[in-house]
Amino acid sequence: MSAAEFDMVIVGAGPAGIAAAHEAVNVGLTVCVVDEQDAPGGQIYRDVERVAMERAHDLDVLGADYKYGFGLVDGLHASKVKHFAGHTVWQIERDGTVWCSDGNKAKCIKGRRVMLATGAMERPVPVPGWTLPGVMTAGAAQILMKSAGMVPSGPIAICGSGPLLLLIADQLVRAGANIAVLAETTTFADYVRAAPHLLRALKAFDYLQKGMAMRRRIKAAGVKIVSGISALEVVGSEKAEGVSFKAGAKTHRIDASTVLLHQGVVPNTQATRQLRLEHLWHAQQHYWYPKTGRHGSTEAAAIYIAGDGAGINGARAAEAAGRLTALEVACSLDAISRENFDLKAAPWQSELDHHQAVRPLLDAMFRPPAEILNPPNDSTIVCRCEEVTAGDIREAARLGAPGPNQLKAFLRAGMGPCQGRMCGLTVTEVLAAAHGTSPAQIGAYRIRPPLKPLSLAELADMEAGDSDVTLGSPSSGP
Repeated sequence: MSAAEFDMVIVGAGPAGIAAAHEAVNVGLTVCVVDEQDAPGGQIYRDVERVAMERAHDLDVLGADYKYGFGLVDGLHASKVKHFAGHTVWQIERDGTVWCSDGNKAKCIKGRRVMLATGAMERPVPVPGWTLPGVMTAGAAQILMKSAGMVPSGPIAICGSGPLLLLIADQLVRAGANIAVLAETTTFADYVRAAPHLLRALKAFDYLQKGMAMRRRIKAAGVKIVSGISALEVVGSEKAEGVSFKAGAKTHRIDASTVLLHQGVVPNTQATRQLRLEHLWHAQQHYWYPKTGRHGSTEAAAIYIAGDGAGINGARAAEAAGRLTALEVACSLDAISRENFDLKAAPWQSELDHHQAVRPLLDAMFRPPAEILNPPNDSTIVCRCEEVTAGDIREAARLGAPGPNQLKAFLRAGMGPCQGRMCGLTVTEVLAAAHGTSPAQIGAYRIRPPLKPLSLAELADMEAGDSDVTLGSPSSGP
């Protein structure tokens, strides 16, 4: 089968992907962006163009950082970038071949270089009752606000930790939602542990100012804030009816019809694992991230990674990293000289350094609690697809399952529709604790294509020699 060819294929149209596309086109590369969403922006700037044009009030509710994304995505349509919106990538090969589908027909795209800008996903929060109707991640509630202007009715309990927890609480307050409680797992000890990183974080004081301002607005709205909680449970039988948790020596029960859970975000590593790239373990934040070299390069010469998929740093850092990676790709293709790279990269490197300055503080302050990483209650569901509990995993470990991939044979955990996205980190943590070793030693699921469900009809319609893409000759280079 013939494939459309580009100098650079970018997977993902979030801040890293869009910024990289702009930078690559500006230095003369032919660029294709493949993205699952119908409009550019990724999760952070989801639907920002439509919100800006049709729902100006919601743009104010979602805040200045969200509004910033409009300027970033607006130029993508007018550029020379080929944008495949609504296309799911289901396989990537080390030689730069990308396989995707629009839901009806699969296609093949060839890149001399491929940049993965797959971003982050929310960490699963497996607590008793987290599978009940009425429970969702805080990020999912934010998606509803962005895509449809929807706000949960009735009292809302927001539980967990991390900067996004404050942001979403602030946005819900602006939208007029009824927040019954903001319950944080962050403790005083977490603040003490983070204190040594404060001096460096002052270089990005604007982030600290935003956090303090959000907390002031949430308090001014009369929201009950409880910190240092533990033993979190969602209360209810047929649906969520509230939350229960301990704070100090006291147990609290808060009624709520909607429960939003959040414990930070982690890199989306499905594609990088499918490529069999080396991954490292982040000891503080307890997540896997792909090992990268200079500006996103990897052990596979044609594959680069930028943005939160390479390690969590936030949207503005992802934008700067995307531009730096695009310039590095251009340099590797001899489209620009190394001297020209240094000149163009300098302001973006400075921008990246600024946004990364606050990260060590946040990583230390918002560490996921042990009871979230390794649920103590044996009946807590870990793998939602196959309804596998924490107790099931511990029993399988006792019977000899050494790691996540062997666990599939025991319990089918990780073999459902999500292919381990929701349970992978928790399975690793539970097995590590059961075997008395580290998560880094236990390892992670081995990911195979297709990365997302794919129908036989989509494959059957991909005829030999068929291509929906027409493009001029790629630029010269090795």
